[in-house]
Amino acid sequence: MGAVILSDLLTEILIPVCAVVGIVFSLFQWLLVSRVKVSSEKQSSNNSKNGYNDYLIEEEEGLNDHNVVAKCAEIQTAISEGATSFLFTEYQYVGIFMIAFAILIFLFLGSVEGFSTKSQPCTYNKHQICKPALATAIFSTIAFVLGAVTSVVSGFLGMKIATYANARTTLEARKGVGKAFIVAFRSGAVMGFLLAANGLLVLYIAINLFKMYYGDDWEGLFEAITGYGLGGSSMALFGRVGGGIYTKAADVGADLVGKVERNIPEDDPRNPAVIADNVGDNVGDIAGMGSDLFGSYAESSCAALVVASISSFGINHELTAMFYPLLVSSMGILVCLITTLFATDFYEIKAVKEIEPALKRQLIISTVLMTVGVAFVSWIALPTSFTIFNFGIQKEVKNWQLFLCVAVGLWAGLIIGFVTEYYTSNAYSPVQDVADSCRTGAATNVIFGLALGYKSVIIPIFAIAFSIFLSFSFAAMYGIAVAALGMLSTIATGLAIDAYGPISDNAGGIAEMAGMSHRIRERTDALDAAGNTTAAIGKGFAIGSAALVSLALFGAFVSRAGISTVDVLTPKVFIGLIVGAMLPYWFSAMTMKSVGSAALKMVEEVRRQFNTIPGLMEGLAKPDYATCVKISTDASIKEMIPPGALVMLTPLIVGTFFGVETLSGVLAGSLVSGVQIAISASNTGGAWDNAKKYIEAGASEHARTLGPKGSDPHKAAVIGDTIGDPLKDTSGPSLNILIKLMAVESLVFAPFFATHGGLLFKIF
Repeated sequence: MGAVILSDLLTEILIPVCAVVGIVFSLFQWLLVSRVKVSSEKQSSNNSKNGYNDYLIEEEEGLNDHNVVAKCAEIQTAISEGATSFLFTEYQYVGIFMIAFAILIFLFLGSVEGFSTKSQPCTYNKHQICKPALATAIFSTIAFVLGAVTSVVSGFLGMKIATYANARTTLEARKGVGKAFIVAFRSGAVMGFLLAANGLLVLYIAINLFKMYYGDDWEGLFEAITGYGLGGSSMALFGRVGGGIYTKAADVGADLVGKVERNIPEDDPRNPAVIADNVGDNVGDIAGMGSDLFGSYAESSCAALVVASISSFGINHELTAMFYPLLVSSMGILVCLITTLFATDFYEIKAVKEIEPALKRQLIISTVLMTVGVAFVSWIALPTSFTIFNFGIQKEVKNWQLFLCVAVGLWAGLIIGFVTEYYTSNAYSPVQDVADSCRTGAATNVIFGLALGYKSVIIPIFAIAFSIFLSFSFAAMYGIAVAALGMLSTIATGLAIDAYGPISDNAGGIAEMAGMSHRIRERTDALDAAGNTTAAIGKGFAIGSAALVSLALFGAFVSRAGISTVDVLTPKVFIGLIVGAMLPYWFSAMTMKSVGSAALKMVEEVRRQFNTIPGLMEGLAKPDYATCVKISTDASIKEMIPPGALVMLTPLIVGTFFGVETLSGVLAGSLVSGVQIAISASNTGGAWDNAKKYIEAGASEHARTLGPKGSDPHKAAVIGDTIGDPLKDTSGPSLNILIKLMAVESLVFAPFFATHGGLLFKIF
C-alpha cells in the first residue's frame, strides 16, 4: 500500500493550527475594518489618516461632516438592532425544534437494539465487535446539537459583522470606490474565515472527544459524527427560509409602492419599508447563506469520513489518511488567506470597472492555488494505493486518482461560478437582452427572464454530471464526497465574495437615507451591482456542492441501510422517485406563497402610511419603520415552520412507513429535480435584478435609451425584479438545503429504517 509521508502526530497538530490561523486572520481583518470610525466625534489630528478630515471638504462639497457621520451611525444602529432582534426571535423557535429533534434522534436510534448497552457485531465487518446502538444514539444526538449550535453561531456572527461594516463602507465611499471596496471585502473575509475555521475546529474537536469513548471502533465513531452535518443543515434550512421570507417581504413591499407607485428612489428614507429591507439583507443573504454553506461543508466532511471509516483507512486505523478531508479544508484556509491579500493588499481598485474583475480574480487565484495545495496534501497524506468501500466490495484506488476527484470538484465549481456570472451579470448579452425586452412591458421581461433561467441550467448540470462520472469512476462514493469537498475547499473566499454583496447593498441604502451626494450613491451602486453577480455565483457554488454532497450522502445511506441495488423498475422505488421529484415544487410553492402573502401585508401598510401620514411624501414627517419590521418578523417566523416541517418529516415518514427502498427513490427524485429548479430560480432572479440595475445605471448608449429611472421600461424592469426576489433569495437557495438535508437525515436514521422501517409493506 505504501507509507504515508505525513506523521499522525503532525496531522493532529496541523489541522487545529490551520483553523486557529483562520480565526486569527479574520480577527485581524476585523481590526482593520474597525479603524473606520462611525461616530460624530471630531477625529484627532494624529488619527486623521484613518478619519475623514483630509478629504471631506473636497469630496462632499461643503456637506456637514458630523451630521452625515451621525446619521450613518443612527441608521446602522437601527439596522443592527432590527437584525439582532429578528435572529433572537427566530432562534427561540429554532431552539425548541432543536431540542425536540435531538430527543427524536436519541429515541429512534436507541430503539434499534431496544436501548441495549451490550456491544454488538459491526455493521460492515461482522467478525469485529462495535459499541452498542445506544452509544450511537447518544453521540449522534450530541453531534447534532454541536452542528446546530455552530450553524446558528456562524449565521449570527456573520450578521453582526455585516451590520458592523455597512456604514463603514458608506463612509469610506467618500474617499473613492477602491477604499469602500476594501472595507466591504475585508468584512466579508471576516465572516468567511471565521465560518471555515470554526466549522473545521469544532468538527476536529468533536472527533477527538468521541474517540475517547469509541477507541478503535471508527465505524461507530464516524457514523455518530454524521449528526454534526444534520445539525448544521437543519438550522440552515430555518435560517434560509425565515431570513428569505423576511427580506423579500420587505423588498417587494418597498419596491412596488416606493418605486412603481410613488416614483421615489430605492432606499429613500420616506419609504416606511426601507429599514426592514436593509435588515432583511443581513438576516437572509448573510446569516442564511452563512448557515447554508457551513451545512454543506459539515455534510461533505461527514460523508467523506463515513465512507473512509469502512475503507482501508478506517479498517487499518490510518489516522492521517482518514483525516484527508480535514487536511484538504485546512489547506483551503491557507490558500484563501493568500488569495484575500490579492484583493486587499496587492492590487488597488481605482475605477468602477475594476470591481467585478477583482472579484472574479479571487475565484481564479483560489482555484489555481488550491489545485496545487490539494496535489501536495494528496502526496503527503495518502498512501500510494489504498481501498475504498464501494457497495459491499473494496475498490483499489491510487492517491493521484483521489487528487483528481478533489480537483474536478474544485474546477467544476469555478465553471458553475463563471456560467452563473455570464447569465446574471449586466456586462453580458443575456441580461442586456432581458433589459431590452422591457421596452414592450413587464410581460415580455418575464418571458425573457424565465427563458434565461432555464437555459442557464444546461452547462452547470453537465459540469456536475462530469464531476460525478469522473469521481465515481476513480474512487466510488468517497470520490464524490471529496469532489464536493473540493468545491467547498475555498469556502472562505467564496463566503467573503458572497457577504461583500449585501454589505455593499446596505452601504448604498445608508448613503441614500443619510442624504449623501449623488456621486457617493453611484459608487455604492457600482459595488452593489458587482455584489449582485457575486451573490449569484455564491448560490451557484452552494447548489453545485449540494448536488455532490447529497449524492455522496445518498451513497452512504444506501450502504448503511443494506441496499445492494436501487432498482428503478421496482414499484417501491419508482413511487419514491416520482414523489421525490415533486417535493421541490411543493416546497417552492410554500416559500413563494409565504413571500407573496407577507409582501401583500407590507404593500398595504406602506400604502396606508403614504396615504395617512401628512407630509411624508414631502419629507416633513418620519414614517413608522417599526410596524414594517414587525410585519416582516411575524410573517417569517410563522411561515418558516411548514416548509421546514415538510423537509424534516418526509424522510422520517417515508422511511418508517414505506422502508429504505422507497426512501432511496425519494432522495434520488428530489436531488434530480431540486438542482434544476434551484439553478434556474436563482439565475432568473439574479438576471431580472441586474437588468433593472443596468437600466438605472445608464452606463451604455443602449441602457440610456431604456431609462431613466421612472420610465416605462424601468417600471417593467422593477416588476421583473420584484417577481425574481423570492425566486433568487428564498425558494432557490433553500432548495439546495432541501436536497442535502433529506439525504443526511436519512443517513443518520438509516440504522432505525433498516431495522424497523417499511411498516406498511410489512402489514400488507
